[in-house]
Order: sequence, then structure tokens, then C-alpha cells
Amino acid sequence: MKKTLFIALIFLINQISAQEKIMFWPKGEMPNSKGLKIENPTSNPEISTQEAELFAFLPPKAERSQRSVIIIPGGGYSKLTYNEGAFQIAKWMNTLGISAFVLYYRLPTSPDLIQREIAPLQDAQAAIKYVRKNASQWGISPSQVGVVGTSAGGHLATSVSNISTDYTGLKGDWASISTIPDFAVLFCPVIDFGEFAHAGSRKSLLGENASQEKITEYSMQNRVTEKTPPTILFHNQDDTAVPAMNSILYFKAMTKNKVKGAMFIFPKGGHKFSFTNKNELSENWKKLCSDWLKSLDEK
Repeated sequence: MKKTLFIALIFLINQISAQEKIMFWPKGEMPNSKGLKIENPTSNPEISTQEAELFAFLPPKAERSQRSVIIIPGGGYSKLTYNEGAFQIAKWMNTLGISAFVLYYRLPTSPDLIQREIAPLQDAQAAIKYVRKNASQWGISPSQVGVVGTSAGGHLATSVSNISTDYTGLKGDWASISTIPDFAVLFCPVIDFGEFAHAGSRKSLLGENASQEKITEYSMQNRVTEKTPPTILFHNQDDTAVPAMNSILYFKAMTKNKVKGAMFIFPKGGHKFSFTNKNELSENWKKLCSDWLKSLDEK
């Protein structure tokens, strides 16, 4: 009996969190590369990603909705904290019937890049195009593709939400596919590169001596328009790494531009939203997020 139960449990876990590795750039078309062969001495993809990849987490077909998300992990643009910051969220999204694709994007600190600050954006834009182009094979809708960003991944999620210029360089039937997501979910996002900046993220993306013009350009509250997709933000007031003012500034810009959304700031929790949080108040983020995602279907 115990053996049968164990086998059934393993089968269920595999069904909920099956992973598929996807090289989403068409062969030979990944831009902004010098073609260097970089050896990662630690063999740790958290430190260096030579080529951008997606990892698909698909719920069982019988439970699968039309909605999907591309999950963008943080790490200060110097590494990828994909485990708790991406894989766990992907598995949780699967319990809602949402297909999830974890993005491994190229880091701006890579010596292989020609132009450092646009590489992560190029990868995020290409990933959105890929999921939309191939939506039918997963039984999802190309018009219900969102992004989820944590920390510096939140900065990339808001970048791809607001920068309409297509930096992928993809031609043919790729060119007409939009790079703007249909909605965004942000956890402790890096938004501001000025007064409330996470200095490490700014340095990694823009370099040591970024100009004021670049700082303003890459402070994402300045890029919000009426075309910004619906967005929900979660932050903790005691976050000392990325101040909650980052979310406040973005939500203020959303409100000014009449962008549909919501923001929740909890008193405790630091710089993370986890699935093992013992704080009863911030533990509510899962229900709030789930309910908000359902509300996107309301006209």
C-alpha cells in the first residue's frame, strides 16, 4: 500500500512540475554576442548563462488554463536566483492551472556582450515571442502571456512591459509578434535607479559610472504609459535591499496613467516572498495573487 502511494505521489509531482528545456533563439540568430566561448569555472548557471534558455513547467492538460507566465528570476543582474525566486513560483502557478516558463537570461556582466544593458531585454522579448509563436502546442493562448519578476527580475519584467522597441532583430513571421506581455506580477521589484536604487543592480546593468540620462532612462517608473499592461506588485516595508518605494513609485505612475493593477505592501518579510513564510499577514500574498489573476478575465 505504501509503495503504491509513493509511486502515485511521484507521478503527481512529475505531472505538475514536468520541465522541458527550450533554446528559444533561432539557431545562429541570438544577437549582441561576440561569439566568445566562456568557461564557467564553477559550472553554476546562477553565475553565468552563455545562451538564453527557457524551462517549461506545465500543469496536467486536464487542468491547464489558457494563461501562461514567463518567470524572470532576480540576482542583481550579476547572477540568477532561479530556485526559490523562480522554480517554486512556477510550480505554484501550475497549481492554478497556469503554464510557467522560467527564463535564464544573459547577464549584463558577461564579457561576451557587445552592448551590456540591452542583452537581458533582448532575451525577455525573444522569450515572449517564442511562447506566443508556439502557444498552440501547449494549449495556451498567445494573448494571455504574462511576466513574473522578482527583485532585479522585476526590473527586467517592467522593462519588457514598457519598452516597445523590438531589440530582438528577428525577421520573417517573428517580426509581427508583440514583445509586450499581457500582464505582470512583481515581487520586491527593482524599479528606480536613482534615489531608491539597488546599487548592485544598477552597476551590473549600466556600469560603474552611469550617466544621469541613463539612470533616468532605466528607472522604470519613468517609462509607464497608458499602454503598460495590468500589473500587481508585492513588497515588504522592512525590505532593506530594495526599498518599498520602488513599488510605490511604479504604482503611482500606473495610477497616473490609468493602468489597471494593485499593490500590497506588508510590514514584515524582508526581501522575499516565499512559500514557507510564517508571517500570517504576508502569507496572504498567494490568495491575493490568485484572485487578481482571475480578475483579469473580467471585462
